[in-house]
Amino acid sequence: MGSIECLAPEVLTVDVLTAKRLIQITHVYLDVRTVEEFQRGHVDAERVINIPYMFNTPEGRVKNPDFLKEVSSACKKEDHLIVGCQSGVRSLYATADLLAEGYKDVNNMGGGILDWVKNEFPVKAPVAKKEL
Repeated sequence: MGSIECLAPEVLTVDVLTAKRLIQITHVYLDVRTVEEFQRGHVDAERVINIPYMFNTPEGRVKNPDFLKEVSSACKKEDHLIVGCQSGVRSLYATADLLAEGYKDVNNMGGGILDWVKNEFPVKAPVAKKEL
């Protein structure tokens, strides 16, 4: 008999061009950055959800213990999701967790918001107050 292989589903990472196309057609964009990062600017799409995968603490970043519960209250396991973060690392881990939890169509956005901005794709940012 052979050895037991890891049963975790393989994460599919898509580039920002593919992610943009999928978000425009069918997918929800799940931004897993902190609330503060999200509020500074995020992917401009019709369906965007911000659920942090990690929190900043005085001791460093810690995983959000309620991440999966929060996602399940906002999304169904059959929903089409693109998961993104700042550079593509947190979203990779978040995507793996979601797939392991039984979500069917979840893709990691490689390069994160940094690549999104580099490609000059639309970003929704707070409106700056004009000085008089």
